[in-house]
Amino acid sequence: MKKVITGNQAAAHAARLARPDVVAVYPITPQTSVSEMMAEFVARGLLKARLIRVESEHSVMAALIGASMTGARTFTATSSHGLALMHELLHWAAGARLPIVMVNVNRAMGTPWTIWCDHLDSLSQRDTGWMQFYCESSQEALDTVLQAYKLAEKVNLPAMVNLDGFYLSHTVEPVDIPEQDLVDAFLPTRIPLYRLDISDPHSFGALTSPEHYYELRYKAQKQMEQVKQIIKTVNAEFSRIFGRSWPPVEAIETQDAEIIIVTMATAVGTCRWTIRRLRQQGLRVGLVKLKMFRPFPGEDLLEAIPEGPRVLVLDRNLSLGLGGIIQQELKNIFYSAGRRNQIFSAIAGLGGRDITPEQIELAVKQSRQDMYAAGQINWLGGKI
Repeated sequence: MKKVITGNQAAAHAARLARPDVVAVYPITPQTSVSEMMAEFVARGLLKARLIRVESEHSVMAALIGASMTGARTFTATSSHGLALMHELLHWAAGARLPIVMVNVNRAMGTPWTIWCDHLDSLSQRDTGWMQFYCESSQEALDTVLQAYKLAEKVNLPAMVNLDGFYLSHTVEPVDIPEQDLVDAFLPTRIPLYRLDISDPHSFGALTSPEHYYELRYKAQKQMEQVKQIIKTVNAEFSRIFGRSWPPVEAIETQDAEIIIVTMATAVGTCRWTIRRLRQQGLRVGLVKLKMFRPFPGEDLLEAIPEGPRVLVLDRNLSLGLGGIIQQELKNIFYSAGRRNQIFSAIAGLGGRDITPEQIELAVKQSRQDMYAAGQINWLGGKI
């Protein structure tokens, strides 16, 4: 069924189709309409789930941790400072190996207070043990939520699906909402390995001594590494059933490129249009879309970006004192692999500032003309 809906509505429909048993909600702009729709689905009998209204985002995650330990499939959505308030419990969810799925509608961090988009809220949680995915379109948001459940329950790790606030969350576009029977075939009922059960007791989150903690971290890391391959199997199955594919890394016009842009989320769409215009001008420009941030798909990026072309990383985030987070991650992968591509950093779109084709075109041309120095932070579209 095709409907013209927002990104938030697409994410909520995906969550409904996944048939969660427990949904915990707390409103925060620009996520609130996801929680409102989940409440409406439950009230209208379209979703048979326990809806828990709590007093804070910290309590949201606490409720879902408890529910997931019982074997329930769970869902929530949040943004920005709400996600930051969950920080402590994000570690608990990942450490307990719970397949919780959460939609985060990206919103910049204060102060100054803002409700508009950048990616620092989710990227600040990169070391908590959650898988992270970023969506270019509303269709991708719906499909990624469904794939996130499948993947999370295969590897017993939580998943965060990220949507750009307002650029995607509140923009309408046609979305194919699949039939329930197809989703059920792709995503059957959760069968947990372990759960809270008085007839079959296990402990969760108990105190452990150093000789056991180390090995538990090792096992979680090894499972996260396996996600890089398992996600491809999940995506292939999804493609067979629904006819759409969302690889962790997508290469566009990179075969003959002199310079390749790397970015993620809604900025990808603007870059797709811009590289077509630049190629009409005779400039060989390519694009690499980064969908999965954790685990970081280093091998796929090395394959997508040939040795030789310059790389321009467009970061909608800023790690104060360091620069763009994605370009630092990319440099680590390339340096470790012995690759010598020049990598340039461009910061754009902070706090919801538009990322325009003109800004991207200027950054590409300046990178080609050695106007950007390696290691320098280059600021696009600001009054610097």
